[in-house]
Amino acid sequence: MLGWLCLALGVAFGSAIVPVISVEVFVIGLMTSESGIPWLAMGAVVAIGQIAGKLLYYLAARGSIRLPAVLHDRLHRQRPPSARRERWHLRTKRLRMWLESLRERCHRHPHWMASTYGISSIVGLPPFMATTVLAGLVRMSLSMFVAAGLLGRFVRFSVLAACPAVFAGLVHGA
Repeated sequence: MLGWLCLALGVAFGSAIVPVISVEVFVIGLMTSESGIPWLAMGAVVAIGQIAGKLLYYLAARGSIRLPAVLHDRLHRQRPPSARRERWHLRTKRLRMWLESLRERCHRHPHWMASTYGISSIVGLPPFMATTVLAGLVRMSLSMFVAAGLLGRFVRFSVLAACPAVFAGLVHGA
């Protein structure tokens, strides 16, 4: 059982960093095939792995950690002006203005960001990756980020881990 929980922690951490890995599918598959794993333990382990991985995005967006040189240079290098770049700048002007107004509203109403992030950690909408980065950009407190994220992810993955057993009980009880 401990080995499966350690594997789940690794998969959760990896899926938080590389979003193409589906920890949801992993949890359902593991809980379906291994009946001896407590669903609360699985929910807790996956929540810890997810928040540990998302913490890297949060800290990078906040500016607390420096990105690797390859990424930092690519994102922040000065580029010569061009017609194509100017067209892109004009097309994205509205989006950049919206993001700036959203950032300002988050600064004025910190509880709004905390609730949006908390709901996203449970439901996944708005996308959890986006709210993680936004939480870093608006400088949500680290303790609020960890507490709301852990609680939301624990609820999400505990329910998900319990689903195979509940479904099996319903099928066998009928």
